[in-house]
Amino acid sequence: MMNIFSHTFLKNFFSEIYTLLTQKDEKVTEIWLEIPEITSIKQTNNYELKYFLDQFESITIRKGNYINYIVIDKILFLIESFKFLNLDIQKLSNLLDFNGFETLIKQILIKNGYNVTNNFRFTDKTDFKLNTKQNRYEIDVIGIVDSQILIIDAKQWKRKDSYSAINKAANLQLRRALALQKNIEIFSYLISNLLGKYNSIKSKLPFTLIPVMVTLEDNSIRINENNIPLVGIYYFNSFLQELKINLPYFNILKVNKILIQKKLL
Repeated sequence: MMNIFSHTFLKNFFSEIYTLLTQKDEKVTEIWLEIPEITSIKQTNNYELKYFLDQFESITIRKGNYINYIVIDKILFLIESFKFLNLDIQKLSNLLDFNGFETLIKQILIKNGYNVTNNFRFTDKTDFKLNTKQNRYEIDVIGIVDSQILIIDAKQWKRKDSYSAINKAANLQLRRALALQKNIEIFSYLISNLLGKYNSIKSKLPFTLIPVMVTLEDNSIRINENNIPLVGIYYFNSFLQELKINLPYFNILKVNKILIQKKLL
């Protein structure tokens, strides 16, 4: 039996799949491969192969019409492959389109214990819209852990993008967070869906809203003029782990009450 768990084998296996993924449509997040396409495992017997693949969350065997296929969940594969490839998460993220990039952010949040939703849309029902001339909003990703709520704008921007453009986008993200803070019914609806029971929600008050931008590449600019953090995807995991320490440096918004209703209008 070959040593299928040696570092060399694992590195070759993940490198081979990575190469195959670069040849696929970036919009597709579930990739089906025939076993012979992956040369590192084509000589592996069925027992070895199943035992080996059971160790990974991102790779499964599924039955097609006539043969078995190796099925790759691209998002989970990128997270798992970080352990084995000499590529950082930023490089791996180039395999994704915008929707995939959002999903990657969502999965990293989940791995860090967050309850998450994405593409959250709402209408401003307060007087705030009179100042902003805007009444409809969409937030790419929202993640909550304890009483901290990340309001995330996902951008597949490159280093060449100007500071003024990044700064403006971060200020718009602050506006989205402010609109959510001011619309207490909508905020309550969001939190109820993410956390569930009223008593567990009430015990977490006050909530802290933290507007954030997560970008594909690091622009060496870590915070904008209004103290909105600008986080390259490479640093996103460490950003989450160090959030409580760095929170005093960020622009945060507090929500001190919630409304629990049977139905929101």
